[in-house]
Amino acid sequence: MEQPSPARPSGTPGTPDVIDVEQAEAALVEHYPRLVRLAYLVLPPSLGRNRRVLTAHSVTQRALPRGRTATAPPALPAQRGSAPRGADPGYAYVRLKVLRSALEAGRPLLRAAWPKRSQFPPLLPRVRGLRLFPKSGGADELALDQRLSALSGPARAVYVLRGLEHLDDAAVRTVLTAAGCTPQETTAALYEADGVEPQYALLSSPEFDPCSLHARPTDLMRRRQHAKAAVAGAAALLVCGALLGLPGEGWGPDGAAAPPYARNPAGQAALDPAKLTRVDPATWRSSARTDFSVWPARGSLTDDKALLRRALAVWARPGESVQVSATPGTPAGAPPGPAQLLYAGELDQARVVLLYDGLRIVRYAEPAEGTSGAALDFARVDGASAAQSGAVVVDRSDGNVRYLTAPWVTGAAVRDLLRPSDAARPLARTKDGVTAPFPSPALAPAGQPCTGWNALALTSADATRYATDLGELVPAHLTAGAPDAPREARPADWAATACSLAAARSHGVRSVNAWAYAEQRLPEGNGRAEWVCTRAETWRGGGPRTLALFRPPGAGSAVVAAKSQTSAACGERDQAVVAGVRWKSRGGHWYLVAAGSNEVKSLSAAGVSEAGHVLAVRVARGADVTLAGVTDGGVQVAPLR
Repeated sequence: MEQPSPARPSGTPGTPDVIDVEQAEAALVEHYPRLVRLAYLVLPPSLGRNRRVLTAHSVTQRALPRGRTATAPPALPAQRGSAPRGADPGYAYVRLKVLRSALEAGRPLLRAAWPKRSQFPPLLPRVRGLRLFPKSGGADELALDQRLSALSGPARAVYVLRGLEHLDDAAVRTVLTAAGCTPQETTAALYEADGVEPQYALLSSPEFDPCSLHARPTDLMRRRQHAKAAVAGAAALLVCGALLGLPGEGWGPDGAAAPPYARNPAGQAALDPAKLTRVDPATWRSSARTDFSVWPARGSLTDDKALLRRALAVWARPGESVQVSATPGTPAGAPPGPAQLLYAGELDQARVVLLYDGLRIVRYAEPAEGTSGAALDFARVDGASAAQSGAVVVDRSDGNVRYLTAPWVTGAAVRDLLRPSDAARPLARTKDGVTAPFPSPALAPAGQPCTGWNALALTSADATRYATDLGELVPAHLTAGAPDAPREARPADWAATACSLAAARSHGVRSVNAWAYAEQRLPEGNGRAEWVCTRAETWRGGGPRTLALFRPPGAGSAVVAAKSQTSAACGERDQAVVAGVRWKSRGGHWYLVAAGSNEVKSLSAAGVSEAGHVLAVRVARGADVTLAGVTDGGVQVAPLR
């Protein structure tokens, strides 16, 4: 019997590798999450997050050879002798197929050429009734995603191959050439990718992981209408024609909004730019209320009906490409009726619209050219006082923030809370009340040392009030003093504790109060320490963030001794507070030092009880110590935890 000839070893010098479909399938299954991540990063962001996820899975699953065998790409210089993944010809083959399809998906359709399969929406995988998108990352991931979206497809591929696959430029050039890029495209892509900071570790973030997904329903009402249309047949054509027709005299296209669904009179009125409430500029002077309801409509585009129509339509039904955010506890639904127009104008290459519906401030932003990449932000502001309605964020870019100020604001300035002795820096404003940009502490990179904390000083006829950006549409109002009688803050009140405001970012914070509730003479003649309690109140009422901070003598900033998100301590309802911290003296001895507010008449810990509201007891460094306080009426005060 004739013996079969032995198979040629993979990787024989001078001959290309031949792989079979089982070898390619094994590589695809083993490295599937990595391949899908590579495809997701290279695909054009203009597809929207849901379609990018499905397309990434689709092109990866179609990466197997069509026949039983296929020729692998030539081995890459950076891969020889490297990790097993790089040396596996099966992996190199499926990676090249994935990369080629992802690049093809970003190329425009041409009349003179047949379209590629990846240029159309994927048939499989298909998820009906759900929108899928990766988990949200931090500010660094968002900034990197924006920078990558500005690159061409080959340049994104260069960045991803460098960062995710650890290939050098020679290997990258080989892969791109094999994926169908011309030498000129490859050279241009290398230079273009050099312009983006190499933050390769961020590519492994959940922000770019299309295998760990959030799921949300699609437009349920629209799906119901489609089901009825399928049954009704010819009647559905009339319904769709009515839905797609322009109402009234016509407002123009809806931009990034999703297709419309069943209408009702109240919903139609909410989408009519002509029905937007526009407050007279002089109303606030005689009004009994001083809040967002008396802000006039300002900006150069308040008469741009097409822009206002798009903003209202996106608010009612944001499309898949719209980036939607809402502060905790803020509903993100459609307007209940005609809203109030606060601002419409162009800032920093973007058109911005600010709307108010009595409960929420809504910010719509789109690029100055086109509507791709529109954003919709919601912030709850019900019950805002004059101090909490002095400014709204209109733009954030390049680490800076710009505000639209209230009509009663007569002057604006910037103060660094960590340098209270420095003079305020006056902040220029346009005739519409929009401030010049200035650095925002909310946009500082994660992990960067806190060396400054900017606050916005707003001067009106009765006071100068301070607020700070905590990453939301409305800045948090800063106060100081006892919780039952807070006053307007001064920079000196926050000089030692401003950096602790970072813990309150993006939590729907309405105001933050700083209260220096105790001073304590430290043992062994180590000077006097200060105890401060900060409490961040939210717009939704629940979830306050309370911190007890300890500032030893000579320290520039206080350290967090205790914190809570559920305690009523240090608030208007329960002013009493107790906190302790382990502290090392200059002599090298460890103590538990503790302090309570004036309501506390005695403290006890480690078997020692002392009258008064401060305590210092010597303890072993790792000893388990229980701290307790008692008021004059014998009520136990648990320490803040």
